[in-house]
Amino acid sequence: MQNKLKIIGGNWRSRCITIVDAPGLRPTPSRVRETVFNWLQNDIIGSRCLDLYAGSGALGFEAASRGAKSVVQVENNALACRTLKDNAIKLAADQIKVVQMEVFRYLVGDAEPFDVVFIDPPFAMGLAVQTCQWLEEKGWLNKHAKIYVEVENILKLNGIPENWRQLKSKVAGEVGYHLFQRAG
Repeated sequence: MQNKLKIIGGNWRSRCITIVDAPGLRPTPSRVRETVFNWLQNDIIGSRCLDLYAGSGALGFEAASRGAKSVVQVENNALACRTLKDNAIKLAADQIKVVQMEVFRYLVGDAEPFDVVFIDPPFAMGLAVQTCQWLEEKGWLNKHAKIYVEVENILKLNGIPENWRQLKSKVAGEVGYHLFQRAG
């Protein structure tokens, strides 16, 4: 089954992308995306973004629509990846690169530092904190990178790298969402 999701801001505002109905895939709700991109409004234009556990691609497409220079979307699900690629073609989004790979396999590769990273793993798998640690330890972040983490609202993010400062944190329904900044 396929559904649609509307991009809420930027060049592709009101354009729809296709999303697949796959286990564990939950697109970031539009009200949460609006808040997140209000938080990041001064950081997205011209940035290099990494969208881990991309799923529907909602966060990566929103970043590209709002002026990100490049967006790498990493997703393990083959059908979701095909859909991400189809959406990028439909929008003529040359700045988006889709990588079909498990996130931790990707993170052991050659690190390219990013300005903004979106982490939205499947719920109840305990992947968020380890993903954050690997980003820090393996050199994937620019000096003052912003990192957005979306997890189940009951999850405590114990073990976030010590040099990250939490800037914002909110809850919407079952979703807890947090923005961190790396301090050099």
